[in-house]
Amino acid sequence: MNDMRILERQVENNEIKISARDVQVYYGATHAIKDVAIDIRDKMVTAFIGPSGCGKSTFLRTLNRMNDTIDIARVEGRIELDGQDIYDPKVDPVQLRARVGMVFQKPNPFPKSIYDNVAYGPRIHGLARNKAELDEIVESSLRRAALWNEAKDRLLQPGTGLSGGQQQRLCIARAIATRPEVLLMDEPCSALDPIATAQVEELIDDLRSQFSVVIVTHSMQQAARVSQRTAFFHLGNLVEYGETGQIFTNPRDPRTESYISGRIG
Repeated sequence: MNDMRILERQVENNEIKISARDVQVYYGATHAIKDVAIDIRDKMVTAFIGPSGCGKSTFLRTLNRMNDTIDIARVEGRIELDGQDIYDPKVDPVQLRARVGMVFQKPNPFPKSIYDNVAYGPRIHGLARNKAELDEIVESSLRRAALWNEAKDRLLQPGTGLSGGQQQRLCIARAIATRPEVLLMDEPCSALDPIATAQVEELIDDLRSQFSVVIVTHSMQQAARVSQRTAFFHLGNLVEYGETGQIFTNPRDPRTESYISGRIG
């Protein structure tokens, strides 16, 4: 019986992709993130919800050290990816971002061809030994981003010539081309129309079979549709974290209940 319990604990621990403990983020004198502790599971979509300015995007950026690019930002605490502290001085942020990809709020394709947008990361990280391997990565990434059929006859045309929804799927293809283990998405549908939003949501659901996906969203409906776990942030604090159904139907904290019912936001 004891052996069975140990095995169950090991299986549960193996599901945790990112573990954060006592995380603080400061922008100068402003304490933006306070005492956040969370375990993000593999092969699941985790949604971060909360009012504007609550810290959800700030915390998302700590997961691949994007805050390193802000001079006045300071991160304290411990964040582990597969048990390794990502803020250890020996960790190269560029290599980390190959493992933890990111898709931003506004589609931001490079001013390059569709092909070169997707090939950019694999070239930098030496993931292809020759043109044939690079071609394969580009096609595979565009297929996984549900863009191949629309883009295969225009690979040498500028990525900026695509529609908004196609541009966001191109950015997703670019992010997954480096074969990451985690995909961070910061309000990826906020600039898209309802049809493009539905396409990206369907894609997110497909991608969770391969990645741990973390999405920041202002839309509680979107969080309910695409995520298995939801974290509610308020005033820099992680108020509540659990299964999405439980968060939306039976929240344990009155602040979560107030946000979901529209009394704060």
